[in-house]
Amino acid sequence: RNGAANHRGNDVVVLEGKDQVLQGRFSYGPFDFAALSNEKVDIHIMKEPPSGEWTLLDSVITDKTGRITYKIPRKDMLGFGVFPVKMVVRGDHTVLDLHLTVVPPRTEVVVFSIDGSFTASVSVTGKDPKVRAGAVDIVRHWQDLGYLIIYVTGRPCMQLRKVVAWLSMHNFPHGLVSFVDGISTDPLGHKLEFLKGLQTDHDMIIHAAYGSSKDIPIYSALGLKPENINIIGKISKKQQGTCNNITEGYVQHLGELTSHGGSRPAKGNARMVIPKTCFGLPGQISFGGRRTGTFKMSAKKFNSLPSVPASAPPAPAPHHTSHFN
Repeated sequence: RNGAANHRGNDVVVLEGKDQVLQGRFSYGPFDFAALSNEKVDIHIMKEPPSGEWTLLDSVITDKTGRITYKIPRKDMLGFGVFPVKMVVRGDHTVLDLHLTVVPPRTEVVVFSIDGSFTASVSVTGKDPKVRAGAVDIVRHWQDLGYLIIYVTGRPCMQLRKVVAWLSMHNFPHGLVSFVDGISTDPLGHKLEFLKGLQTDHDMIIHAAYGSSKDIPIYSALGLKPENINIIGKISKKQQGTCNNITEGYVQHLGELTSHGGSRPAKGNARMVIPKTCFGLPGQISFGGRRTGTFKMSAKKFNSLPSVPASAPPAPAPHHTSHFN
């Protein structure tokens, strides 16, 4: 279905007290053939997850490329926590899901490069790529210790829905996801810029990181010690000594992590509630999941959706504008 909604937005991580800015991109078709321009989008947030009420923050109009940027007013800014956000297209009730995470200073995180860390065969966007044995258990181990999980990729954001569906299908623990906005000529540079921003702008501490040999320069540039740079797969002779090369697989690595002194609980996240959930399957409305299908919940729950009297005409379909990157 080339006309299916492909709305998406990166999860937002912000230090408490800093501006809380949400961004979304609304389009239809796998390659953004039709951008949703000049259409109203209602922004809702759940302030008491996982089963609290949805609060309407505001309604905004998409620009000519189908994008919105919304700065949460100071009176509505959130404290520590991970908060689900739903952006609902008024015209057809399709939905963009993302999360706003507000962190205290010195929050500790563990980073996973999606393609480099998890797949045992082809890339995540291939046909049902196999997950590396023990990969899910490694992520869950760090989540159980109280670390915030960050998933990064240099892939364009138009693939976000497919990749998150793969993470969901294999029951990966919930984490924040970062994709490139559009198609980048320097995907590794994007990863470095994003992760450096977590350190410098939001005072976050990257405790450990996982990926392939391509990720070693990135993690080294962030100041990680070799023993905290966990690389699966082959490395070159020059890279020996620059990382912890996991040569025997994740199952043995997990045994090392769970042995005495192998890993420690997170220190900086005590005041923050990190959801210990998995990604929800696309189409489900659940905390920890993403969905960009048609919105079918009660209009009373999302009070911005117009209640249509029986005699009223149906809501107009959104206007699709051709837009190519």
